Amino acid sequence: MGRVTALENFSIHTETVGDDDADYKVVFLHGLFGRGKNFSRIAAGLTPEAQSLLVDLPNHGQSDWTEKFDYLELADMVAAELQKSFAADGPVNVVGHSMGGKVAMLLALRHPELVHKLVVLDISPTTATSGRGEFQHLLGSLTGLDLSTIERRSDADEQLKDKIDHPTVRGFLLQNLRYEPNGFRWEPNLDLLYRELETIMAFPEGLTEQFEGPVLWIGGGRSDYVTDEDVPAMRALFPRTHRMTFKEAGHWIHSEQADETIATLRYFFSR
Repeated sequence: MGRVTALENFSIHTETVGDDDADYKVVFLHGLFGRGKNFSRIAAGLTPEAQSLLVDLPNHGQSDWTEKFDYLELADMVAAELQKSFAADGPVNVVGHSMGGKVAMLLALRHPELVHKLVVLDISPTTATSGRGEFQHLLGSLTGLDLSTIERRSDADEQLKDKIDHPTVRGFLLQNLRYEPNGFRWEPNLDLLYRELETIMAFPEGLTEQFEGPVLWIGGGRSDYVTDEDVPAMRALFPRTHRMTFKEAGHWIHSEQADETIATLRYFFSR
């Protein structure tokens, strides 16, 4: 079981890619059931111009667990982590996908002194009407897995085939299965994420702040997480938003079109 930790002792796991003397810095925040390493290829593609920080958000990867899911609290926790070192000398660029995109938006709104430019990948500052049923099914399938019967990762893959037929999706999910001397365990806080899925799919209401910095908002042409109806809400919070669509991408833009993502980020951050 992961550690449920008091905020003052909370540990957020990060990995750095690139050199200290890079031209600019980029922070990457992953989506639900992901981890910082999901952006390894993108971060590598931005070198040597960029130094990147790959963050395991709370309740994911090697970071500690919280007792509840609160987007505002998550944004403040990421801000505290950045203030320690990576953004100690000035604002940095921030990229967030899906759930991580919501954390990134709130980070920019609540701590604008830490954010130079913001990139939001396939998510809006609204309650997501797309994907909830899919994530409920995926997380429910994982919580139903009896880890005591699993001796190797392939056993878990075999047990999930009937419920999750896409091998790439199973592989993405099973990267979170960690082997320890007493057997396998989930690194993410699976029970909390399943229980709080409604909150995860929503976005805090009543926000009055604005982020005045440049924002690049990228949607997938084959995804419905970003719609025309979301534009007023986005521009109300981020008036300097430039919207793009990767026509051939679905929800996982940075995975499906990595080269295009690297080229776009490189241009946006260096211009």
